[in-house]
Amino acid sequence: AVYALDHRGHGRSPGQRGHIDSFDDYLADVRALIESAKAAQPGLPVVLFGHSMGGLIVLVYAIRSPAGLTGVVASAPMLSKPNVSPILLTVAQLLSRVAPSFALDTGLDPTTISRDPAEVARYASDPQVHAKSSARAGSELMKAVDWAQAHAGELAVPLLLYHGDDDKLVSIEGSRRFFASVQESDRQFVELPGRYHESHNDSGRDELFAMFVDWLNHHTVAG
Repeated sequence: AVYALDHRGHGRSPGQRGHIDSFDDYLADVRALIESAKAAQPGLPVVLFGHSMGGLIVLVYAIRSPAGLTGVVASAPMLSKPNVSPILLTVAQLLSRVAPSFALDTGLDPTTISRDPAEVARYASDPQVHAKSSARAGSELMKAVDWAQAHAGELAVPLLLYHGDDDKLVSIEGSRRFFASVQESDRQFVELPGRYHESHNDSGRDELFAMFVDWLNHHTVAG
């Protein structure tokens, strides 16, 4: 069984687009999703999957609350800070305190998500896609990146991490640094040559899906 959610301020979830009060709000939502899934499907293994910001969220969750988790899969997780000037980061931190809901345009370029023109067109025309982030959300995410990198060695559940090495939205260097600190013996990091940010929507996705299914079967199928 697969359960998924739209993060607060994203997709069909309510609230200001791209705004949260605290990163812990995301973690609380993941916990609620897990509890709902376990109530509906008792006895099944629980594997968390997250992409980009979602990858950061599930990794932080797995480090903090590993009990009951069978594993975690992170796709191009947000484990590095954007390449912007320190002055802009300082301004964003100040706005987070004095005007937390102030909306910023992230300048997301749809052509960086995939090498597949059809996927780029689909992404660009999706009315639920936005490029907004509040000052507070940006600040909370940057703090979460720092926390995840500092506590990577505490991860105690099986990990599959994969990242396209031509990702122009989230640097693969963050994933490399995180994985180098992981002490969990059951860990796997796959660098995908030439892939953009959304490897699952890029050329070669069938190979990626096969790898993902093999990993899931190995960790969840008895015998």
